[in-house]
Amino acid sequence: MYGFRKPFTVATYEGSEFNGIGFKTMIVSIQVIGYMISKFIGIKVISEMPANRRAVALLGLIGVAELGLAVFGILPRPYNAVGLFVNGLALGMVFGLVLGFLEGRRLTEALVAGLCASFILADGVTKSVGKWVLDQGVPEDWMPFVSGLIFLVPLVISVAVLAKVPPPDEDDIAARSARHEMTSQERWALFQKYGLGLSMVVAIFLLVTIIRSVRADFAVELWNGLGTKPDAQIFTRSEMIVALGITLVNGLAVLIRNNRLAFFVSLGICGLGLLVITMTLFTQQQGAMDPFTFMVLIGFGLYLPYVAVHTTVFERLLAMTRERGNLGYLMYVADAIGYLGYVGVMFAKDLVSTTDSFLQFFLMFCWFTVGVSVVCLGIAWRYFQVLETRSAVTPAVEGAT
Repeated sequence: MYGFRKPFTVATYEGSEFNGIGFKTMIVSIQVIGYMISKFIGIKVISEMPANRRAVALLGLIGVAELGLAVFGILPRPYNAVGLFVNGLALGMVFGLVLGFLEGRRLTEALVAGLCASFILADGVTKSVGKWVLDQGVPEDWMPFVSGLIFLVPLVISVAVLAKVPPPDEDDIAARSARHEMTSQERWALFQKYGLGLSMVVAIFLLVTIIRSVRADFAVELWNGLGTKPDAQIFTRSEMIVALGITLVNGLAVLIRNNRLAFFVSLGICGLGLLVITMTLFTQQQGAMDPFTFMVLIGFGLYLPYVAVHTTVFERLLAMTRERGNLGYLMYVADAIGYLGYVGVMFAKDLVSTTDSFLQFFLMFCWFTVGVSVVCLGIAWRYFQVLETRSAVTPAVEGAT
């Protein structure tokens, strides 16, 4: 999926500006707007999607996404931006469909950690592919379409294999609870019941999504601001290290059988990520860190809470409470809010005109994220701790241990 979504971000589109807005900022924002709208639509579609329709839906969405990239290549600037809107609108529901195959299992954390590692690594690999395609002389506007073609056959094979995955067995259901398609009433009832705690988790996810997305979509500008001219391999090298670390930390949660303990450990992992970000920012501002180490550590710190929410926080919340629902619903609520925030930041970002000032903008927002997220994490921890003390989830914990 990332092969159809991310390669275009490696191009700089220098010299293209419309109504005072840089063309790259415009197309990144337009794709993200489509992606964001797709996340809001996905709250309903993903939570209600029958298992037997997932594979067909995946292939259909990818086909529409590649068609959007063809439009991007055919139309002149800035009208070709509509192609990236269509691309984002199609791709926004792909992750939720894949997640549906993996949730509600004793190995869910390990499987989803692997999935998250794949998209962390894919962020770098697909940019490397995009840079390679540009180096072959393919024009910037056609590079995304050509890059997508490279990933088309592997994607079809992967979806065919994924369609063969058996559903959770009885032991999985006993350990993690059965997962169900949800009606609108059930979705609203679940969020109302745990509103404050979920809102704090979503707020953390919102801020981390913004940093993670800025780092991903404007990696070239950040590397340049740090004084390093990136080559085709640097994106893959940096993200491979991040992916390995994130997979190890979050995947190990599968070893914790007690759902309550695993839930609070996942909140602790979020706190660890915030600590890593803080230490990285402080060290970098002291001039004691090279650009490569900075990009790796800031990526590791922000992906710790980002992936913990994907792998464990919502998964174990459903497991320990035994509430009727599914992981796709909770993830798409968080994703929709996260990308809504990112769209706002994209427009604010264009007020920063130089590479160096953009780096400072990024660093400042990182500090803001850490400060607000620490407060939200404390509230969420206390909320769910009190909830457990009041025995609201005690029977579920005993049944899932």
